[in-house]
Amino acid sequence: MESSSRDIKIFSGSAHEDFARTICATLGLQMAERKIFRFSDGEIGLALQESVRGTDAFIIQPTCAPVNENLMELLVIIDAMKRASAYRVNVVLPYFGYARQDRKARAREPITAKLVANLLQHAGADRVVTADLHAGQIQGFFDIPVDHLTGIPLLASHFKRILKPKLQERKVVVVSPDIGGVVRARKFSEQINAELAIVDKRRSYDVANQSKVMEIIGEVSGKVAILVDDIIDTGGSIVNAANALVEYGADKVYACAVHGVLSGAAIERISNSCLEEMVLTDTIPLSAEKRLGKITTMSIAPLFAEAIRRIHLDHSISILFQPKPRRKER
Repeated sequence: MESSSRDIKIFSGSAHEDFARTICATLGLQMAERKIFRFSDGEIGLALQESVRGTDAFIIQPTCAPVNENLMELLVIIDAMKRASAYRVNVVLPYFGYARQDRKARAREPITAKLVANLLQHAGADRVVTADLHAGQIQGFFDIPVDHLTGIPLLASHFKRILKPKLQERKVVVVSPDIGGVVRARKFSEQINAELAIVDKRRSYDVANQSKVMEIIGEVSGKVAILVDDIIDTGGSIVNAANALVEYGADKVYACAVHGVLSGAAIERISNSCLEEMVLTDTIPLSAEKRLGKITTMSIAPLFAEAIRRIHLDHSISILFQPKPRRKER
């Protein structure tokens, strides 16, 4: 990695150490030493085992399950770095927990995504690097720089490879599982040069994580459908959408998402579903019991590594957000 006027130190929380190791290996750096422990009453203890004075410090910690434990651990690490005189504390959040609570859907509800943004800032974060926020406007919840990466090109590259003949025959359709994900699905469809369809569903606010498919907007009959989402949580919505696509005549159905939360009955639902394959990135660690034959994981860590390199060297990272120009067919 190129040199800078300041040292760089990359630390990892305990949520996803493999992700941090991949970033360090990509950058040719050693992961900084720290010790995280629990006191007898359950409180989090931390010891930074290297000096961070005057350094450009990066903390890699997705706030995935257990969400509150990982979030509190992150806040403790940020506080320790500020008190140890780090020059800049960069929080790398491959997955931003609480992002789906980004507005008041009903009276007397919290906006927890904003609360988490406040907590990170008040703890001492100087910058946030994250990927595929549930709602892009969450960037505005922060008063510090937010670099918002996307895993869409990475996921699209997988389907460009495995569905190349179908794409050439114009037999592939990209499907948004709800109205809110249309922009994301459109970007994906542009990446692979395919048509777009939308699942119109109605969510129940009385029962969490439940929705009902109403109709399919767009032509899916006789085509291979790719459902594109930012998060797969309990799997109910994506499996319902896949079933509806088959009922509307789709030949095969694939699914992909940047963040694989896979909580509750997700694994059972995906295993028993009509999905050919579900493709996820590694923003959230996938435990052994969740590694189904139907689930493929792609690493987004190299993208984060390049973002970290550019941030440290004060180079522009906007190029990472721009789609590569499509080569002209001969």
